[in-house]
Amino acid sequence: MKVAEQQAPAGPRGAAAELVAQYRIMCRIRLFEENVLELKLSGQIAGSVHLCIGQEAIPVGAVSALDLTRDVVFATYRGHGWAIACGCGLTGLFGELLGRSCGVNGGRGGSAYLSDPAHGFYGENSVVGAGVPHAVGAALASRYDHSGRVALSVCGDGAMNQGAVHEAMNMAAAMKLPVIFVVENNGYAELTPAADMAGNPNLFQRAAAYGFAGLRINGNDPGAVADAVRWSHGRARDGLGPTLIEAMTQRLVGHYVGDPEHYRPSGEVAAATAREPLAVARWSLVDEGTAGDDLAAIMTSERQIVEACAKQALSAPCADPATVRQWLYAS
Repeated sequence: MKVAEQQAPAGPRGAAAELVAQYRIMCRIRLFEENVLELKLSGQIAGSVHLCIGQEAIPVGAVSALDLTRDVVFATYRGHGWAIACGCGLTGLFGELLGRSCGVNGGRGGSAYLSDPAHGFYGENSVVGAGVPHAVGAALASRYDHSGRVALSVCGDGAMNQGAVHEAMNMAAAMKLPVIFVVENNGYAELTPAADMAGNPNLFQRAAAYGFAGLRINGNDPGAVADAVRWSHGRARDGLGPTLIEAMTQRLVGHYVGDPEHYRPSGEVAAATAREPLAVARWSLVDEGTAGDDLAAIMTSERQIVEACAKQALSAPCADPATVRQWLYAS
């Protein structure tokens, strides 16, 4: 059985209209994150915040290949972009980060724990790699509730060295569960180069040891991501088990807001901006005949939407501490 592939079989690549739609959502994510950065630096957001600036193509491409009327997504703590790609409302997301009553979780979860199951987004987790076994559980449940659900988990390159991640992948392989493992390889396991964390830096090749398919793709191309997830989704629905997708990308900001990034070589971020998702999408669209003014208008429109949602969230009352025990369950 062939269990390691360099790339998924290419599906029909969307017309320019599809890339325009993907570009719009990537702009929305980028502008949301830039607003969050400003709010964090001004002291209006409490707690740790991890931004996905530079990684927008992965959630946008992946979610476009899912059916969120039944499929579910489990993201990392760098998950704002995944929430937005799933269709979560911006005012509710801003409100959650700001600790406001209008937040998607009533202001209780903050940046690292927000979720919105109504949109198929089963949330972030501040424990590195913890979303992987959660997704495997959701995939196992689909076998018994006959929902046809495919679960997609997201983790970083560093999380691939967590014991629970290995256990979950082995279980998914042994039971041929309908789950897709997406690894956002941005080159750093927190503050350490990913290549220094493993004897074999080709993380997708680990799938072979478990007995399922592994792919490495360009994570800055939403079309490539969509092709890989669509192919993996079909395998999962056909009972062929999991797929591991290693999406190569980079973050244009620190691991967390406030990270001095002393570990990054001089010029690395500047070089990465030449191949980041929004820049690549703009070049592709212009080459296909889309007017630059039309793309600028998309950015302007999205900026207005994002800023209006941020303003609305800021005007909402803070979450009431007296309700902190509501929706809290313990066994």
